[in-house]
Parts: sequence; structure tokens; C-alpha cells
Amino acid sequence: MIFNKDTAEKTAEFLLQINAIKLNPRNPFTWASGWKSPIYCDNRLILSFPAVRNYVRDEFSKNIEKQFGKPDVIAGVATGAIGIGMLVAESMGLPFVYVRPEPKKHGRLNQVEGFLQKGQNVVVVEDLISTGNSSLLAVEALREAGANVKGMVAIFTYGFDVAEQNFKSAHLDLFTLSNYQNLLNLAVAKRYISEEEELTLREWNGSPSTWTIEG
Repeated sequence: MIFNKDTAEKTAEFLLQINAIKLNPRNPFTWASGWKSPIYCDNRLILSFPAVRNYVRDEFSKNIEKQFGKPDVIAGVATGAIGIGMLVAESMGLPFVYVRPEPKKHGRLNQVEGFLQKGQNVVVVEDLISTGNSSLLAVEALREAGANVKGMVAIFTYGFDVAEQNFKSAHLDLFTLSNYQNLLNLAVAKRYISEEEELTLREWNGSPSTWTIEG
């Protein structure tokens, strides 16, 4: 669920302007999962553009408090959300921790890095939601560490049905700055893509695991 439509449109415009989102229906990207995709999202680029990162920071900060109340700790999901998560924590005057994909193999064997006490209220910051699986592994690690995870916020979501089901099964609320629908609407309005390319992008979004360029 997006925080609000104005934020969703503005965020989508920023992401397109800085080429954080690349749309290439005729020459698809290959994701780590093996899926073929006409879209690629690299929100790490946000950190290189002060005006954009400040906007994202401020929108997260005010909407986190509005939706969840002020938490005790902000957690970022490694590695993509560490930078923006730290900015949000700093803006809100809160402690920050980050969550590794898996526990370290040496030293203290930590998966959650930073100071976290049992029972503390945590909001998780993520950069991108596809299926939600890796994001929810971070939530599971925080819960196992004794945190009370109030919810998750992310910059962008592809809006897959499987992600919605995964978050529902994990009993976790997800709010995003923008989403696939708002991105496509803006991309067409601003002529980043043609109407024909829009149809291809919508077709992919309906069945990303089986989509091919021929389809």
C-alpha cells in the first residue's frame, strides 16, 4: 500500500529522472532469480542525488510516525537499505540497526548488527519489494532477536500478488513511497514509454515468472 498518491507520483518521477528505474521492454533484463524482466530498479542511485535522497528521507520519516507511531529503533535491510535507513534514523533521532541476509560465519555470528533490546518497537526500511521473501527474512531475524516489528516501509514495490500474500502470511503491514502502477502511469504521461510498451510492461507484471519477450 502506498502512503499517498502525491508521494507515489513524485517518487516515481524522481526514480525515472535519475535512471534508478530503467524500462526496456524490447531488451529485457535477467534478474538473479532467472526471471526475464522489462524493468530494472536500482534504488541505490538515490544516495548519489542529495535532493532525491532528502525527499525520500523526509517522506519516510513523517509517514513512519503517522502510520506506526514513533518506534524505538529503525532497522535497514542489508545492503540496499542501509544508507537510506540510516538517514531516516538520523532524521527521527532514533537508533539504527541493520539486518544481514544471514548470520556472519565468524566473530559474534550476528545477523542483526547494532544495539537492539528485546521488546523494542522497530520499523524496517527496505529499498525494493519484489516477492518480499528476502525482506521478510530480515523481519524474522528481528523477531527472533526479540524485537516488536511494527511494520515495513519501502521505496518501491512491483506489486506482485505473491508479495501481498507473503506479507499477509507474516502478519506485517507494508507501506511504500511508490509502486508499479503509479510508475507506469507517469512513464506513459511523460512519454518515457509508448502505449505499446506499456501493454508489454503490464503483461509482464501479471505473470513475471513465466513472461518472455515473445509474449
